[in-house]
Amino acid sequence: MKTVISSDRAPQAIGPYSQAIKANGFLFVSGQIPLDPTTGQIVYGGIESQTYQVIANLRAILEKEGLTFANVVKTTVFLKDMEDFAVMNKVYAQAFADEPPARACVQVARLPRDVSVEIELIAVYP
Repeated sequence: MKTVISSDRAPQAIGPYSQAIKANGFLFVSGQIPLDPTTGQIVYGGIESQTYQVIANLRAILEKEGLTFANVVKTTVFLKDMEDFAVMNKVYAQAFADEPPARACVQVARLPRDVSVEIELIAVYP
């Protein structure tokens, strides 16, 4: 059994997918890009600004389910340019300061709307 999860504090899906799916004690959150949910516009200003917005979007979806970054067990980070890793990692580390989850980070040829970063995650319910 699965349940579709959606938060109005995060960008609505821009394609045929759900913001998140709750299944078997886990929350699977679709990749979030630096889209401001109030304006619907991409946040520009570099990898730091974009990563902060992605983290905010992820936080909003987690909070909808009463979860925090402490419940996250796995993330995948997609970067347009691996040269941005250090700056992205600095922002990421603020969200996952204690007991960070397992993570993969890969450079990709292109991301939706030509953004610099996208992050997806899996969280576990207590």
